[in-house]
Amino acid sequence: MKLTIKILGILFVIYVALVVAFETWLGYSQPRGDDNLVITVTEDDGSETKRVLSLFESQGDMYLAANHWPRGWFRQVQRNPEIHIEFGGERAAQSGNYTAVAVEGELHDQVLEDNRLPLFARVLMGFPPREFVRLDPR
Repeated sequence: MKLTIKILGILFVIYVALVVAFETWLGYSQPRGDDNLVITVTEDDGSETKRVLSLFESQGDMYLAANHWPRGWFRQVQRNPEIHIEFGGERAAQSGNYTAVAVEGELHDQVLEDNRLPLFARVLMGFPPREFVRLDPR
């Protein structure tokens, strides 16, 4: 019994280390793709921070998701929901100022259902809870 608990503990520590390594790599590499955009968030001290995020669509509206454990941008957007987004390529015309509106209840469940993550991605991320904000043009 002690050996089983020890092995499970070691496997858990290894898994947590893999999740931390993946999240760290993702934060530093800031991958870009067709569905990625750059948001500019105003910090509490007035400075601005840029963050690369993925855009999700549901029922004709645009959403951002906090898919990872590190979610400082999400907490900041909740304190100051006025953000600027920048697209490249064909979506550049959608760049501009938006208000990030928290998504809860049935709408949250619908957006979650419309934008399921593959199990493999959820495993790499450590199964964080997913939270969403809707982008309303200003």
